[in-house]
Amino acid sequence: MLSSLRETYVDLHAHPELSFQETRTASLVAARLATLGYLVHAGIGGTGVAGVLTNGDGPCVLLRADMDALPVTEDTGLPYASTVHTTTADGVESGVMHACGHDVHVTALLGAAEVLAQGQAAWSGTLVVVFQPAEELGRGARAMVDDGLYDRVPKPDIVLGQHVAPVAAGLVGLHGGPAFAGTDVLDIRLIGRGGHGSRPEATVDPVVMAASTVMRLQTIVSREIAANDAAVVTVGTLHAGTKENIIPDEARLGVNVRSFDEAVRTRVLAAVERIVRGEAAAAGAPQPPRVTTRDGFPPVINDPAETERTRGVLAAHFGAERVIDPGPVSGSEDVGVLATAVGVPIVYWLLGGWDPAAFQAAERAGTVNQDIPSNHSPRFAPVPHPTLETGVEALVVAALDRLAPPPIA
Repeated sequence: MLSSLRETYVDLHAHPELSFQETRTASLVAARLATLGYLVHAGIGGTGVAGVLTNGDGPCVLLRADMDALPVTEDTGLPYASTVHTTTADGVESGVMHACGHDVHVTALLGAAEVLAQGQAAWSGTLVVVFQPAEELGRGARAMVDDGLYDRVPKPDIVLGQHVAPVAAGLVGLHGGPAFAGTDVLDIRLIGRGGHGSRPEATVDPVVMAASTVMRLQTIVSREIAANDAAVVTVGTLHAGTKENIIPDEARLGVNVRSFDEAVRTRVLAAVERIVRGEAAAAGAPQPPRVTTRDGFPPVINDPAETERTRGVLAAHFGAERVIDPGPVSGSEDVGVLATAVGVPIVYWLLGGWDPAAFQAAERAGTVNQDIPSNHSPRFAPVPHPTLETGVEALVVAALDRLAPPPIA
């Protein structure tokens, strides 16, 4: 299968689609599943696809992959690099790229779907494969559930999945309990009073207000969160002004908060609100700031017992040296919604995607952060092999461990 897997991966990488726009990818997935004998449900939650393969009595296992790409202009130099460009909803001209590896996820799940369809003599039960839109917005899983996913496919006994990461290809990493952070996204509007740059005394400068706010927000984790707790506060966007000699009326910040624990989350969000309002008051803002919450991800909580079970079967298949515990991951994922919506356990793991020799060299040099691009980088480039075969095998092994053995003739 490796040749066809690589061909699929290259095709998907070269034709990325943004969240809720994954029509080409969804059509490819639906057609492939139909040829394998799956009952296909398309258009769930917009562009989501689910396939059901019933093979006698037994448990129901759900395997999931996400399909959407990012508004990132690719800079990998790959011969199959994306040349797709778009205008985002915010009016920004940008390239489109699978900078988070969802092309790997789709390809690996298609491969696993094929292996399990061809190997039905080895198992009994029901297999559900879900290809989800809009993970990058944190809304795709919820959209599928709200659009009746579980009215169309059987309720699973467990949800399984994986996410490619900038670690050595051939490795898999899983952690029981809080595995991926929850995320809150805040839009903050700081309101000043604009005027001429030559007369700052007649204005309330929102750019200075924004600068003070950005710096003060960075003290939340370092000064208000205990050392044994985990949180991240990132100001990812700051927009203000149109010309160097004009003091604008307002500035806008885009803030991202990540946490694993609800009490920590509540504390961080309260601190953000307090600091934003405090800086505006200190600046003499004519109006209070406006803080709007949008898009968010709940944390992914891997079932501890099921995670250890999965760790065991993966270690037996790949060798214990290829199965690691990465600890809690500060990245976020909405896959957990597929499990919590029906009250079943989830096990979600990392899949190594970087060239092993390059990664090991960076580890020896202590330059992993500098030399190995992370997810969402324009230089993020998983190697097809052994990433794809490891991804297919991990899904197949974990699924077969849950599905019933075939009935005795």
